[in-house]
Amino acid sequence: MRRRHAYGAVGLGVVTVATSVLLAGTAFAANTAPDPATGESAATTAVRSQALVPGTPCSVTAKACVDLDSQRAWLIQDGTVVRGPVNVASGGKTAPTPVGHDLHVYLKDIDHVSGESFTNGVGDPMPYSVFFEDGGIAFHEGNPEAASGGCIHLAADDAKAWYDYLQMGDTVQVVKASEEFAARGQSYDGPTYGFGGVRAWEAEHSGDNGSGDNGSGDSGSGSGDG
Repeated sequence: MRRRHAYGAVGLGVVTVATSVLLAGTAFAANTAPDPATGESAATTAVRSQALVPGTPCSVTAKACVDLDSQRAWLIQDGTVVRGPVNVASGGKTAPTPVGHDLHVYLKDIDHVSGESFTNGVGDPMPYSVFFEDGGIAFHEGNPEAASGGCIHLAADDAKAWYDYLQMGDTVQVVKASEEFAARGQSYDGPTYGFGGVRAWEAEHSGDNGSGDNGSGDSGSGSGDG
């Protein structure tokens, strides 16, 4: 899912799609310039000046938080967790999910079909898709124990909750907890699974889920997002 999916068959109006893409492009362009003092993006610097939501590595401005280290995610309202942590699977080594501190929901499609991954010539389903990152990266229903092609896999109930809760323009933060805590001068003692799904890491490391080096997690896509 490193490229945008084809939206022609999803039943969305032209105006809706165009507005969504415009929103995404505006958001990404506004937050890519590096801060001269730190070398980080302006968005990263701004987020790290804000308080963390207790129990998460994300700031109080996030509506959804993903930790690529622990392979967990949360929904947040006004700085308080309203759902989570839940297990997720991010992209594997060959197609990792990118870190982003100020991403925004730009498209929702409850019955999205992949335009890149096919089974017997038919596009693979991606139910409850919520797109938030340029390149077609989305939350969607998928195997939370198998690496994706860049998206965030959620179990069925969680995918529905993410779809129902998140609205157009809502802020999404995708981070690595170890990096966030270190940048704030704090220690991180949580699990560091690395790329992909938790089960892939555990298989490689004989079930040891303590913090340590990153696992490959490159176990294939559970829902066909490529």
